[in-house]
Amino acid sequence: MTDWIVLFESALPVLLQGAGYTLMFAVAAMVLGLALGFVVALLRVARVPLLAQLAAFYVSAMRGTPLLVQIFVIYYGLPGAGIELGPVTAGILALTLNVAAYLSESLRGGIAGVHRGQWDAGLSLGLSWWQTMRHIIAPQALRLSVPSLSNSLISLIKDTSLVSVITVTELMLATKEVIAQTFQPLPLYLAAAAIYWVLSASFERVQRYVEQRLELAHKR
Repeated sequence: MTDWIVLFESALPVLLQGAGYTLMFAVAAMVLGLALGFVVALLRVARVPLLAQLAAFYVSAMRGTPLLVQIFVIYYGLPGAGIELGPVTAGILALTLNVAAYLSESLRGGIAGVHRGQWDAGLSLGLSWWQTMRHIIAPQALRLSVPSLSNSLISLIKDTSLVSVITVTELMLATKEVIAQTFQPLPLYLAAAAIYWVLSASFERVQRYVEQRLELAHKR
């Protein structure tokens, strides 16, 4: 046990640095994914000709193929078409495109969960479709979507481990590098799992706080 404690103390700075990259990837992909997911959800809800079909195909393709394959296509495949991205950019892009597909479905479900009478009320007040969506529907849909959005973020934190395959030194690759030097896989993988769990648990607390705040705002 003493050897493990000494090992943890020496490995912790490297693991925490990797955890910082993991957090950066997760937050960046979540923010960009939310923006893209909202646009995709709007295209499908508004049923814009052709664009709605393209959005549906995009969602199906992203959800129907492994994230690892998507990372390989973006990082190793795009250079064949003349588009070369760095590991960090490629990792964030792959995670964003993947999570946006799931977030769009969560948001679309939230929009569908808003009572039709809310649409009628907004339109009867002279608001346009977009104004009704922005001021009446979207805030309610966001409140309904928070649990599933949060679940996607927690899954995203764990999915960041896959970008290690394109030499990004996030938590998993940092752990592997320390293992290569110390030949102690069990305690170090346990330490990495503990860090992933702490990150996920922290976002779960943020989720509960956001849900409570939105619920209070809704009751007012």
